[in-house]
Amino acid sequence: MKIVDAKVVVTSPGRNFVTLKITTDEGVTGLGDATLNGRELAVAAYLRDHVAPLLVGIDPHRVEDTWQSLYRGAYWRRGPVTMAAIAAVDVALWDIKAKAAGLPLYQLLGGASRERVGTYGHADGRDLPELFDAIRSRLAEGYPAIRIQSGIPGLKTVYGVHSSPDHAEAELHQQARPVVEDWDTAAYLRHIPTVFEAVRNEFGPELPLLHDAHHRLTPAQAAQLGKDLEPYRLFWLEDCTPAENQEALRLVRRHTTTPLAIGEVFNTVYDYQTLITEQLIDYVRSAVTHFGGVSPLRKLFDFAAQYQIKSAIHGPEDISPVGMAAAVHLDLAVHNFGIQEYAGYTPLTHEVFRHAFTFTDGHLHPGEAPGIGVELNEELAAAHPYEAAYLPVNRLRDGSVHDW
Repeated sequence: MKIVDAKVVVTSPGRNFVTLKITTDEGVTGLGDATLNGRELAVAAYLRDHVAPLLVGIDPHRVEDTWQSLYRGAYWRRGPVTMAAIAAVDVALWDIKAKAAGLPLYQLLGGASRERVGTYGHADGRDLPELFDAIRSRLAEGYPAIRIQSGIPGLKTVYGVHSSPDHAEAELHQQARPVVEDWDTAAYLRHIPTVFEAVRNEFGPELPLLHDAHHRLTPAQAAQLGKDLEPYRLFWLEDCTPAENQEALRLVRRHTTTPLAIGEVFNTVYDYQTLITEQLIDYVRSAVTHFGGVSPLRKLFDFAAQYQIKSAIHGPEDISPVGMAAAVHLDLAVHNFGIQEYAGYTPLTHEVFRHAFTFTDGHLHPGEAPGIGVELNEELAAAHPYEAAYLPVNRLRDGSVHDW
């Protein structure tokens, strides 16, 4: 079997997605997700101009060798554009290999370690009544765990909090220029513990609650927030501080027992080495799509397992159903699975990417279709072309750009 074509498809059925379709001389095809939110065309060009020509003529079954060649052979290693492109190739090749074997991908990864994959959903509100309504909606959908995000008094907009109860998150991103949000760390640190106190009083002590700080805090501020949230027994506090400085998590870990989750912006195992070996975090958050694919993420989870650290694959709306399907296969197979983020998709996205994975009673299953179980409707995808979109920019009250 040889690869005869590698095609890049960019489509926007509510969100922009970049998909790689690899075709072999035996007619077997494979799909990979290369979406990089806000920088989609950079990855599409990297794939189309630099990677696709290298794939034609090679054996698609040599997944590991191809991965190493694309990672090491370019000389310029790592980075989100490179690793998203490599991820698309890796997942597409695994898709082909599993289809050729007539098996769902998880069977090639060692088979199922569980019957289904637990998830958490997103609930947010500008105030407590809106937040409570959102939590009730997620619970009605069956989610067993809920991420809580809240508006902050005095701030006009906060990332992850919709401007109205029916405001789709996709609308927030589909902008010709970045939305500029304001930020006040002191107000946030004062308000968030009161939000979790109110949520616990309303929904009781048993509901697993999560919170994402979106990298906005210094290590000392993160430690303080973790300590202040301890009475509310969070499932985790996510991205409490920018973790490129891995040693910074030592201070946070010393001062709070709140579980910590980090890694959605990480691209390789090197971003995690100190965090894992010193057990400074409890969950690794990288996505299949941004970490180079199934191959390296499985290795990361095996590495983390030695330190009792669990998986928690990033799963927002800008990970396409191709990337989500690959994640769910991996979730089902690895022993140290923790939880899977699942934000869901627009009905149109489900039509463009027909998939075998299912979401029932708050749990995912990859299905039994050979490969990753996703087929791309190229005609419908072409009817919804790319639209310029950016993530927000976060600025302090004095106008300076802040972390988020």
